[in-house]
Amino acid sequence: MLRLPSLLASLFTAALLLAVFASSPLLAAEQTKASAKEIAFFEKKIRPVLVKHCYECHSEESEEDDLGGGLLLDTREGIRKGGDSGHAVVPGNVKKSLLLSALLYEDLEMPPEEPLPANVIADFRRWIRKGAADPRRATAPLRPMVDLEKARQFWSFQPIRRPQPPSVKDNAWPKTEIDRFVLARLEAKALHPLADAEPAVLVRRLYFDLIGLPPAPEQVEAFVGNPTPRAYQQLITQLLDSPQFGERWGRHWLDVVRYGESTGMERNFTYPHAWRYRDYVIQAFNDDKPFDRFIQEQVAGDLLPAKNDAQRAEQLIATGLLAMGPKSLNENNREKFAMDVVDEQIDVTTQAFMGVTASCARCHNHKFDPIPQSEYYALAGIFRSTDTLFGTAKVRGNRQAGQLLALDDGGLERVSVAGGKQNKAQIAKISRQLKSAQRRVAQFRRQVKKKPALKGKLAKLESQVRQLQKRLKKTQPPKKRRKKNQPNVAVAPAKKYEFLVMAVQDAEQPRDTALRIRGEANQRGDVIPRGFLSVLTRHPTPKISARESGRLQYAQWLTADDNPLTARVAVNRTWQHLFGRGMVSTVNNFGATGERPTHPELLDHLASQFVEEGWSLKSLIRRIVSSHVYQLGGGSNVHAEEVDPDNNLLWKMNQRRLEAEAIRDAILQTAGQLDLTPGKGSVVETIGDGDVGRNIRTDRFVVASRQRSVYLPIVRGALPEMLQVFDFPDPSIIFGQREVTTVPTQALFMLNNAFVLEQAAHFAQRISADEKLDADQRIGLAYRLALSRRPTSEELSAAKQYLQNASQKNKPISKPAWSRFCQALLASADFRYLD
Repeated sequence: MLRLPSLLASLFTAALLLAVFASSPLLAAEQTKASAKEIAFFEKKIRPVLVKHCYECHSEESEEDDLGGGLLLDTREGIRKGGDSGHAVVPGNVKKSLLLSALLYEDLEMPPEEPLPANVIADFRRWIRKGAADPRRATAPLRPMVDLEKARQFWSFQPIRRPQPPSVKDNAWPKTEIDRFVLARLEAKALHPLADAEPAVLVRRLYFDLIGLPPAPEQVEAFVGNPTPRAYQQLITQLLDSPQFGERWGRHWLDVVRYGESTGMERNFTYPHAWRYRDYVIQAFNDDKPFDRFIQEQVAGDLLPAKNDAQRAEQLIATGLLAMGPKSLNENNREKFAMDVVDEQIDVTTQAFMGVTASCARCHNHKFDPIPQSEYYALAGIFRSTDTLFGTAKVRGNRQAGQLLALDDGGLERVSVAGGKQNKAQIAKISRQLKSAQRRVAQFRRQVKKKPALKGKLAKLESQVRQLQKRLKKTQPPKKRRKKNQPNVAVAPAKKYEFLVMAVQDAEQPRDTALRIRGEANQRGDVIPRGFLSVLTRHPTPKISARESGRLQYAQWLTADDNPLTARVAVNRTWQHLFGRGMVSTVNNFGATGERPTHPELLDHLASQFVEEGWSLKSLIRRIVSSHVYQLGGGSNVHAEEVDPDNNLLWKMNQRRLEAEAIRDAILQTAGQLDLTPGKGSVVETIGDGDVGRNIRTDRFVVASRQRSVYLPIVRGALPEMLQVFDFPDPSIIFGQREVTTVPTQALFMLNNAFVLEQAAHFAQRISADEKLDADQRIGLAYRLALSRRPTSEELSAAKQYLQNASQKNKPISKPAWSRFCQALLASADFRYLD
């Protein structure tokens, strides 16, 4: 990591670029791997299209005479080798990939019947450009496991056990049971942990990990002056009890559940009420809501008993998880749209909670895990028996308008969404046209008695009236009849409700659904009874009656004591946020194509404790950060790097870059500008319903907020610039671990962006506020505020030299010079990384 002397060289710009590009040696290795996200993208977006449109003519199951162009597309080897015309896919090279050319109908035309939709072709372009990640074997696709008991022998499908901490040679080193598991693995390889982190490094690490903000200089000095175990535990308690804890850890969860405030896709309509789910998550983490209850509320909160109206509302908001996913509102086939929503709900609940990719079984049996297609549709029946109330107005471009749930005086009411200004203007325009046409019809009817030749014109006018009446009917919000035993349906905002929520409710007539042949929404096979995944079920499951969707039973099954995945996945996600990598590095995939755990016994030990102690995340986090291994320093060790170059055995603490939100929040905090007041609502709610990029300009979502980044609007396709630059995840995809890149745009952002320049000026004003401080003291204060440490003598000398060179000779150091110095600190690798 570059220190500040390199930043304060004579050429400030070049130094700043070096500072931004300075990064951990681990990053290069991380960026060369096919990420779990890209594998998931292939399984979700690419493989189903190949199965549906290509395998009939281009797979090993094709007749030899029918094998088009000698091209096989059902294996990784086949798709890269290509056929008679050349390579079908060249990873990273869009121009040389003939498959994409064929999809675009440039030379060849595939599929021959008609081109694929533009968004599907865009998915293939992205897939190839990102390296064409493809987990398929070089031979024919695997057949699914049929021996259930054999399948259950896979490590993650086995019951969670409670291994006892192993014995170790160095009994003085472990502080907790966690340390015994780690040290035993290290001693088996003749390794020993590095020395502990310096107190200033540790306190900065703990602050960022628990609340996502840097400590104040006074807080650092208090701990450095008394770094005792008791003081450390008191600090942990203080941070866990802070309201900023929920903002930090809630944002981690929002990554996993693809939180977004619009539909995304080709018609990107806003979700003005999605922010309620965001606030629910933040409060749940602050309250340390038991994680099993947290899951149950998100899957079936509307079906759980509530003590009062406030709890009832909270649980309804929780089910927004199932409503806020991306949606293809331009889809004309209503059945396909419904099954796409179901698929998205299956995907988020199985990946987020259990780390399995059940949605890969939509079109066929899962190729790698023991999940038959029939069990996918057993889950699909649960969500097909659920009404998803996601809102969006019935206006031009939205073929799949939805409803919201209104809460008022303790009652519930389903409401359709008014189209806002755009819809009202459209209705007014069509109404004017209709009235004009009706007047002309009346006139011609009077005249046609005297002039029969006008009958043709009259017929055209009458046809025009009918067309305008149809357009008006389509544009106006739907008026639905109230069904028996169903909440009343109104049009929002026809009356003033207490508030509106995105949520789900059981359908009026729950029923099992049919298996869809090859995943085709309208090609039905046998009806599959609603149920769960057999490989994860060892005891009788809750029964689903004909009057229920099955969501409540699904929530109970997900959080049952004998579910082998839910607690393991939750513990692993927590570990990943504290060490930079999970014990299972593929945090969203605990299946056959995922990585194996580095410390399986420790993972089970923590998972069993997690369940026994009431699924408390705060207790789990306290246990982990109290361990000796968490308190290790970084640095190098030649022997350890030879034996364990990736630090899988945890002989040191991993260096980690801060996430985009933590970088932004830390800049504001350092500049003295951060507003810790919790956000209220969202600018998306203020703007209202509409189509982003069409009747809502994307620049309307740009807000000059000084509040924490978790409260910024997360509109799919229109993310805040700083979040995009520093690897914020695609909110349409389930993310467990963010990518870390080092690219020129990050350097340019820190060099030129108005936000950075403004905060650097505020930072300079902050360190200059006390006129009694001399240059050395101001430089020292700047380091303590930005980096939570004092400058070395070398850094102090370099900073003074830079400031003098940047100011006029024999004159006091200028304000611009102080601002540029502060900007250099904010742009440094030391600021962006945790040691």
